[in-house]
Amino acid sequence: MRAVVQRVKEAGVRVTGREVARIGRGLLVLLGVEKGDTEEDLRWMAGKIAGLRIFEDEAGKLNRALSEAGGEILLVSNFTVCGDCRKGRRPSFDPAEDPEKARALCEALARKLTEAGLPVKTGVFGAYMEVFLTNDGPVTLILDSRKRL
Repeated sequence: MRAVVQRVKEAGVRVTGREVARIGRGLLVLLGVEKGDTEEDLRWMAGKIAGLRIFEDEAGKLNRALSEAGGEILLVSNFTVCGDCRKGRRPSFDPAEDPEKARALCEALARKLTEAGLPVKTGVFGAYMEVFLTNDGPVTLILDSRKRL
């Protein structure tokens, strides 16, 4: 499971010109589910996203998690995050999980983050989405559940 996590001042998603989700301060998470991802990958990703200390404290240091900063999460499924660009110029999306399995894991991640007390909004799985954001910092991180050790 891979995620591109961006600290944002605001972010949103439009589908066919209609806004379907919007958040204020928080995290935009572009999530790619890979073949073979498990419940363990899901738990790791949820814990990592919830616990990332990437919001400033009183001293201006990145020392606060999202829950302490009072932010929201916009979780957007994005199979292209799984793209393999090592060979040639056209990415291979073979590592991406089957859509129905990926949908189930995306929905499960949203539930786990919500259960952790975080406000979560989502895009529309499988839809062509326009994602807009105002990056804060910029702070952008890449998480990969297979590179956790």
